Amino acid sequence: MAWKGRLFDGIRSFSPGSSIKGTIKASHIVIIGLMLIPLFVSLVISLFNTVSYDRLISNVSKTNRLNQIVKTGITNELWDVVAGNKSFGEGKQYEIISSANARINDIMSTAAAENRQLLEVAGRAMDTLTRYVDRLGSQMDASFPVVENERILDEIRGVSLLVSEILQDFIVLEIESAAEANEEIKRRTLIIGGIELGIMVFVTIFSVLVQLSVASTVDRSVGALVSLSSHIAEGNLSARARAPQAAEFHTLTENLNAMAGKIKALLEDNIREQQNLQKSEMKALQAQISPHFLYNTLDSIIWLAEGNQYEEVVSITRALSNFFRISLNRGSEWVNVHDEFKHVESYLTIQKIRYRDILDYSIEYEQDMGNSAILKLLLQPLVENALYHGIKNKRGRGTIKVRGWREASCLRFSIEDNGIGMTEDQLGDIKKKLRAPAPDAVNAIYGLYNVNKRLELYYNLTELLEIKSVYKEGTTAILKVPEAYRGV
Repeated sequence: MAWKGRLFDGIRSFSPGSSIKGTIKASHIVIIGLMLIPLFVSLVISLFNTVSYDRLISNVSKTNRLNQIVKTGITNELWDVVAGNKSFGEGKQYEIISSANARINDIMSTAAAENRQLLEVAGRAMDTLTRYVDRLGSQMDASFPVVENERILDEIRGVSLLVSEILQDFIVLEIESAAEANEEIKRRTLIIGGIELGIMVFVTIFSVLVQLSVASTVDRSVGALVSLSSHIAEGNLSARARAPQAAEFHTLTENLNAMAGKIKALLEDNIREQQNLQKSEMKALQAQISPHFLYNTLDSIIWLAEGNQYEEVVSITRALSNFFRISLNRGSEWVNVHDEFKHVESYLTIQKIRYRDILDYSIEYEQDMGNSAILKLLLQPLVENALYHGIKNKRGRGTIKVRGWREASCLRFSIEDNGIGMTEDQLGDIKKKLRAPAPDAVNAIYGLYNVNKRLELYYNLTELLEIKSVYKEGTTAILKVPEAYRGV
């Protein structure tokens, strides 16, 4: 039958990657679990029924004891007071009333909502009883005649009997609730019995189908799956089949592993090609920096020469020469830390001459880190960003501080400016663009993007560049690289 075939397929695949033994074991766990469900439900319902029934019986017992106290305890105590056997202050009538009220509240906390109204009426009657007792005490303090006191005592007896009748009605209601609960228990028992019978039938069918499924898998699939796995191992990736996931089929596992290895190798080659493509894109993006900077610097040299400022011409020309010598670095992508800071110093020397009215700078780094190797052109784009997007957008003079230090096993660098800074929204937008996959989307921050992407590609790490900024206070860019890394 069609439904039986679909169920076979479902059973064969319900434990992917496990052995036939594991499948059988899992089916036994399912069967045991199904058998335990009604037992657990029965225990929970039995516990619930016991608690409910116990609550009803306990309420009846508590109310019955309270009824005796209300019916005779208060009036007997006050009779001794009225008869003169003890004074009103020596009587324990208030203690008895307080105890009765506490018992009523206790019973009310566990009583059913529909029965709780009687207890509320009893509570109000107890309040009336308390007022009569207070009145009796006042009359005795005022030395009223005994007849008057006995009349109040009769009123107290009447209220006590009223409370007793209310409690008796509550007992009757609770007994009726207990009878209803008993009928509910019977109904639940029948439902649980039906569920258990249904589970037993299902478990029996399930056990038979698991056995037939395992036998079918072993009998019909071994030869076809071994042949199929051989074709896939040879590179015929167009072949497809629904293979049973069983550890006992070792040949299939080995061939599938071989197939996975080939696919993995192809994917790794593709990833390397993509990385090389990205590196090429980054180099092209990096090259965009030089022409723009060179044009501006040559304009400055011409301007200085026309103004007969020959010392500045020499200084800016020497700085430009050092700048491009380190930038080119004989084609190597790696420089030592000392040269990287020299490169930044050359850049700032040129910009200091161009922007002498608005720019100050300082460069500090630990000298013993000078010979450590890092990827070149990491700091200058960050310094350029601080100048053009921070200092130039601020009124008045600004300062750029470039620092380097060792921390743990890393070399850390910071470029700090006191320029215009960024709002939280602007900073969030920049961080989002730094994670963009395509350089075309980040033209406005290509220097930052270039540094961040090159860090990821060459060091094979992420989150090496961190940017912090406060609007109208400044921006700080912090980057770290592993000190032991020496490039490729």
